[in-house]
Amino acid sequence: MFGTVSSEREVKVPGSEAWKLYSTLELAKIVAEALPSLISKIDVVQGDGGAGTILELFFPPGGAGLTSYKEKFTVVDDEKRVKETEVVEGGFLDLGFTLYRVRFEVIEKEMKECVTRTTIEYEVREEYAANASLVSIQNFVAVMEAAALHLIQNYVNN
Repeated sequence: MFGTVSSEREVKVPGSEAWKLYSTLELAKIVAEALPSLISKIDVVQGDGGAGTILELFFPPGGAGLTSYKEKFTVVDDEKRVKETEVVEGGFLDLGFTLYRVRFEVIEKEMKECVTRTTIEYEVREEYAANASLVSIQNFVAVMEAAALHLIQNYVNN
């Protein structure tokens, strides 16, 4: 069973500024600081934020039965402003998923405005189809909101 969900958020900063955040490990730092009820800790297992980087995300008790998982940055495309991560160990893979991919996109709208889009793509084995209900874009909406707040507060109009 394959599925996809996505959400968008307008941000009143240039796309280049938003991409400086989304394309780096800085996004993980902001998420860990701003959303401790969502993610309790993020460790960099390997890499510097480019393709091939592996993070381990730890979750507070009580959330969807997940304690942690490792994700790998599979795409970091500065030209298209797209970053993709895939769960490579634990988490959703332990719940019957064969794919759990998150794509972040920064889309230039106007000179000082952009849209951030997050898309989750997943595939789950038929015998675990009920676990597809665990997939929710809401946590990533919170991530986009925290990122937007950070961007707006720290962007200085030049």
